[in-house]
Amino acid sequence: MELNDLIIFQKVVECGSVSKAAEQLSYVQSNVTARIKVLEKELHTPLFIRHKRGMIINSEGKRLLEYAKEITAKVEEMKRSFQDQDGASGMLKIGIVETVIALPHILSSFNDHYPNVELSLIAGVTDQLVQDVIDMKLDGAFVTGPIRHPNVEQLAVIQEKLVLVSKRDSFTMDQLTTTPFLLYHKGCGYRGRLESWMKVEGIIPRKIMEFGTFGTIIGSVAAGIGVTIIPQSSVIDLVATEVVEEHQLPEPYCDITTIFVWRKDSYITNTLSHFIDEIQKHAYMLEEINDNK
Repeated sequence: MELNDLIIFQKVVECGSVSKAAEQLSYVQSNVTARIKVLEKELHTPLFIRHKRGMIINSEGKRLLEYAKEITAKVEEMKRSFQDQDGASGMLKIGIVETVIALPHILSSFNDHYPNVELSLIAGVTDQLVQDVIDMKLDGAFVTGPIRHPNVEQLAVIQEKLVLVSKRDSFTMDQLTTTPFLLYHKGCGYRGRLESWMKVEGIIPRKIMEFGTFGTIIGSVAAGIGVTIIPQSSVIDLVATEVVEEHQLPEPYCDITTIFVWRKDSYITNTLSHFIDEIQKHAYMLEEINDNK
């Protein structure tokens, strides 16, 4: 079994067809088909359910997929460990939830100190970002904490308050059951906190509309389409200019902590180590500011 066979296998799973996988890998289709057949022959089992529109991974294929992810991730980790230098360089892939107020300051300071690092930022919801860190698709991620997983290390960045946000003068808390909620997709930490509160209070929302970006959500709220839940720091300017209005949530549902997570058992490159140091420095500064308020 060759490492490249596992890479091809994962791409076929991702694309759902041999032709699409071949196109993305710049291989001829017959080569991809042949390598999948080699895998199936070596493992003495089919890995896909074939149909006219493509291929769907079966239960045995799912077993192999877990091994394949682990093996290819470890190989990439090994390469990075030998290529690592004393200074920070190369690429750093970082996941983010969109409303981390401290992120621009951290990134700006890090870029000033380590200009040779290419930062790649991937936005998403907490659950998916954590899974991508575990799968070694990301070097680390800013998410809503705390996270309870044996393979994850975490560092608190900033503590904040969640608030409900509505169009100015168009909503009261008595309207919770009749007003649409505009939320991030499932897996968002803010949404999870809101749903926990509503469950305890017995609140059943009339309608939930899912969005992928903060800009779309807050623009729709300002237009009077519905309400959302968001860190208070993200809407300070909009509240001050009376574009939107904030409404307090009860404790403990309003308290959130943004954390930075990375995989516990992975090799920490000098680049990632310097990035974590930068986060710790800013986290300490933010803590002092909050203590002095």
